[in-house]
Amino acid sequence: MSSYELNDVDRITVGTVGEPGNRVFLLQARQGGELVTLKVEKAQVRALAEYLGELLGGLPRLGELPEEAALREPSDPEWVVGTLGISYMEELDRLLLVAEEAVAGKEDGDEARFFLTREQAGALAIRGTQLVEAGRPPCPLCHYPLDPAGHVCPKTNGHRPPTL
Repeated sequence: MSSYELNDVDRITVGTVGEPGNRVFLLQARQGGELVTLKVEKAQVRALAEYLGELLGGLPRLGELPEEAALREPSDPEWVVGTLGISYMEELDRLLLVAEEAVAGKEDGDEARFFLTREQAGALAIRGTQLVEAGRPPCPLCHYPLDPAGHVCPKTNGHRPPTL
């Protein structure tokens, strides 16, 4: 079992390995000597960044944001994230990010719980947005990524490419 609880993360970030179109998205957190790397989907990174932005907008103004955003080695993921949840714990002035393993056929998967500052969450939201926007542009009709080699758009039944 590979469950984690980092009560006071030193750093948390998202990153990618590979080229656009073949990138693997990773969520990585560190507390002291413990480094946890989990595989996430691009859509999860997008949703997390958007939600963090909304959540932080209703909280007190952020202080200085951490600048270090690169993944650390080893960057091999422990497991694949199925669901992400986040909540603000006002009494601690911390956000709790919970990542649950994607499991098929098992009742209980692994879980990672990361407690982070509002500033760390702000930096995570910015980094996530930058990574998502650095990929292939979305199709204006179906919102799937446009490939340079061509795009079979389900909104047009694959008969014609979308026009921009």
